[in-house]
Amino acid sequence: MKKGKVSTKKKTKAPIKHWSHSSLLAFLRNPLAWYTRYVEEVYDSPTTPAAVIGSAGHVALEHFYSGVPKEMSIQKGLEHVHSVADFELNFGKAKTFRAKREKRAQMEQEYLRAVGYYLAKPPRHKVLGVEVRGVVEVEGLPLPLKAISDLVVESRVEKGAVDIVDHKFVAAFSKGGATKSLFVLQAIFNYYTVSVLFGKPVRRFIVYECKKTKNADGSPQLRRYVLNYRDHQADFAVFHRLIKDATEEISRERTFLPNPSDMFEGDHSFDIYRLGLLEE
Repeated sequence: MKKGKVSTKKKTKAPIKHWSHSSLLAFLRNPLAWYTRYVEEVYDSPTTPAAVIGSAGHVALEHFYSGVPKEMSIQKGLEHVHSVADFELNFGKAKTFRAKREKRAQMEQEYLRAVGYYLAKPPRHKVLGVEVRGVVEVEGLPLPLKAISDLVVESRVEKGAVDIVDHKFVAAFSKGGATKSLFVLQAIFNYYTVSVLFGKPVRRFIVYECKKTKNADGSPQLRRYVLNYRDHQADFAVFHRLIKDATEEISRERTFLPNPSDMFEGDHSFDIYRLGLLEE
């Protein structure tokens, strides 16, 4: 098992200080949108109702697993929904004041339904850390890695080891389970930060997906995926190669082009390119 180590080697000159799972995916999906957000630090892209609901769900679970009573935890998540201003939201086809108000009411209902599904019978763990944040240097990588782990818990498969728990609120369950590439990438980011911060063996990455809409067949709203790090040694090698290649790519002189087909930020990145907002 590869361990995270503090490296004293001089890092490659790059326009960012570290890689995170979200920044790496943003760069791979839409380099210009990535440059705007992570290099220029311009955060003017509106968020989506689904993202707000997901964030609110994480707020509720952060409080719940920190020992806050269930109802109060749910209220904390609802306060997060209310804290997002209209100008920060992409309302889609909802343009009028009435339509936006109805959209907000729908968001609240969807949040309450989703977090209610999860907390009806929440998974139990011996929690060691909640919202564990870390930026660590890893031997052999040109830039540090940053990750936030929803929960770090005592492992049930190895005494003295820890597992990492991640929560996702989804419209549909993921295909591919624990072998899904997005899960594997995120799992390795979290592996390195937790292994350094806790100084213990990290055995598993556990993902709980909570489906926001009620299953018509009455099947469980919660699905659990388990990635055992010992089964993914080859993925660690691919991860290292990807981080090195991505760092080399952003470190050279280049023109960042938009990706209009990006379903999240395509139009925004094309507007930035069209208006020449990042040109010197």
